[in-house]
Amino acid sequence: MPITGAIFDFDGTLVDSMRMWDNATDAILARRGITLAADDPLREAMMALSLEDACHALISGLGLTDAYEDFYEESRAYIAEQYATVVPVYPGCRAFLEELMRAGVRMVVATLSPADEVRDVLRAKGLEEFFVDIVSTEDDGLPGKEEPDVYLEALQRLGTARETTWVFEDAPFAAGTARDAGFHVVGLLTGGEPSWEVDTARVSNVSVHGYAELSLALINDYADQPDAVCGMLRALVIDGSPCPSTDELVAQLAAEADYVIAADRGAEALFRAGIAPDVFCGDSDSVAGDAAAWARGHATTEIDFPSEKYATDLALAIACARHEANRRGMTCELTVTCASGGRPDHAFAVVGLLANHTDLRPRLVEDGCEMRVLGAGVSWELGEDAVAGTFSAVAVAPGTVASEHGMQWELDRRELGLLDDVGVSNVVVSPGAIVECHAGALACWLFRG
Repeated sequence: MPITGAIFDFDGTLVDSMRMWDNATDAILARRGITLAADDPLREAMMALSLEDACHALISGLGLTDAYEDFYEESRAYIAEQYATVVPVYPGCRAFLEELMRAGVRMVVATLSPADEVRDVLRAKGLEEFFVDIVSTEDDGLPGKEEPDVYLEALQRLGTARETTWVFEDAPFAAGTARDAGFHVVGLLTGGEPSWEVDTARVSNVSVHGYAELSLALINDYADQPDAVCGMLRALVIDGSPCPSTDELVAQLAAEADYVIAADRGAEALFRAGIAPDVFCGDSDSVAGDAAAWARGHATTEIDFPSEKYATDLALAIACARHEANRRGMTCELTVTCASGGRPDHAFAVVGLLANHTDLRPRLVEDGCEMRVLGAGVSWELGEDAVAGTFSAVAVAPGTVASEHGMQWELDRRELGLLDDVGVSNVVVSPGAIVECHAGALACWLFRG
């Protein structure tokens, strides 16, 4: 469902201030001749605390003799000065807030920082107009973001439905709290501790490396996995390889598909084949102008991304396929073409990407070749037309165990080393040839004879 409300964290999400908070601790302690080690547990613990609680933690944890009120006011003055002179708004943030405002999305800030300071920063940075209110755990007497209270209070002030209200966070503990409370979460992988990127992505519905990757279309395209599924969506992604598949193969695969996605230059292959895409996505940095205009005019959904984005066009297209299947309450079977020609590094990355989506039973089909990535418990019956063809299987996950029957050299529950060449260049000799992955993940190529 389309987003109606947005709850934004402040530090590390709207403004690039996480390093400032660390520097503030060092500066305040340096005035007292104290150095806090980089790996001191107290430093990490303070990242989840309000300024008020952080001051209490420092005084108590380091045995300082300062009066709390004096220490707090000194810290607050230092931080206010840093906000005013040093801390920048993240690139692309304002443009994204403008897009949400134009769509009528109500927005609020939910922060551990004092509301007055946050309001001053928003005003100074020209962002105050976007937010209907600021909820501060410190000023509103709420617990930290290990508890959902601040998000629930923000939701009440927004007056929007929880299922259509998204929370924007950079810290994994906060993103996890919001997700557990029933909100959809965008994880901003913008900094913090080294482990935050992986942990925040794990608990977020959508994760991006910056506002350049965010758009209203991306969020509205998201769909939760249904509790129960019925039926299969056959999704086809046409990627942007500089050595694309033939028009005949593209048309054939499109005729077999229920949902066709053009990933950037993939629109050119569809244009030549006369096949209109359901979705056109990517950064449009490699597609010809006439093909791009045609795709935009024919696609039901368009999702634009800038060329500086972190994710590849293919990764974004696969996410589109998954979301559409979720919307329809179906499982997804993924086919990709026009993805492996031109550069060996790109081809290798495509295999790795598909290996992360084994639940979609992904296959890569190019002229004269088909590649499938089999997850544990999945088999591939090669078919009669595979006889005399060349078959290769390579483990793409540790602990991969596979069997191959109907081949010149057979394997029976053989454990294959990661990226080992044991299964390369076999020959299919039987119309009943089959390969099965018992554990791990197995990339299988069939070159038909």
